Amino acid sequence: MNQQEMTDRIATGRGFIAALDQSGGSTPKALRGYGIEEGAWNGDDEMFALIHQMRSRIIESPCFGNGKVLGAILFEKTMDGTSGGKPVPERLKERGIVPFLKVDKGLEDEANGVQLMKPMPDLENLLARARDKGVFGTKMRSVINANNTAGIKAIVHQQFAEGARILAMGLMPILEPEYDIKSPDRAEGEKVLLEAIMEGLDALPEGQQVMLKLSIPAEADLYRPAIEHPAVLRVVALSGGYSTDEACAELSKNPGMIASFSRGLLQDLRAGQSDEEFDATLGAAINRIHAASVA
Repeated sequence: MNQQEMTDRIATGRGFIAALDQSGGSTPKALRGYGIEEGAWNGDDEMFALIHQMRSRIIESPCFGNGKVLGAILFEKTMDGTSGGKPVPERLKERGIVPFLKVDKGLEDEANGVQLMKPMPDLENLLARARDKGVFGTKMRSVINANNTAGIKAIVHQQFAEGARILAMGLMPILEPEYDIKSPDRAEGEKVLLEAIMEGLDALPEGQQVMLKLSIPAEADLYRPAIEHPAVLRVVALSGGYSTDEACAELSKNPGMIASFSRGLLQDLRAGQSDEEFDATLGAAINRIHAASVA
């Protein structure tokens, strides 16, 4: 797939984006969920090798390339690895899946009810490597914990500012200001978030587009104005701690949003499953998430 083909697939494809981007801090938890306890590895290299084996098993599963998965978000080490004997981005595109890269370096401590992203001084170097490997776009996450207007505006401003750096390098940014689904004031805070996002979209230079990755809103179809904005290529939803069934039920109330799930995709996969069991379990999750994304 060339750049235009990848753009078209993300913009109009009927499917969802898989999130395979658990980073260093969340990798042990992901491995435990997969049935591998911490004592099974010695040091980071072995830990990352195990999570890469899991991701490669997913990528090579027959159901992963059945057309229902439009894209996949990768951790940096996954981008640099191989699957099926080929570099991971190349292998994904061979299977009709558009590769994205997680680029943020984690979160700052909470202030004004939000956690901004840590500085990314080497972002351009990482983006250049990703672009050379055929990666289409990026994803970067910050978190909103409370309805604080100053904090929410700061989060959105940072997301758009870093997005401008990514656009300048020729990649498509997914802006992810996640709203904690457990926050008691989420319904009102998401309206503040939408207003700030719309201001950011309106300020983009003509012809530029971004993607948005948002928590499934408390008020169904809240993000319709963003979905329909000409500066938005696609709006995707994170599972945010919901189970697969919960996330799919909530997502189906929001036409135009498609899934970009991690836990919702991976929760029932286990290292000890046979290939047949693994493929059947993954395939069932893909079918449920796909159905919710095209509802």
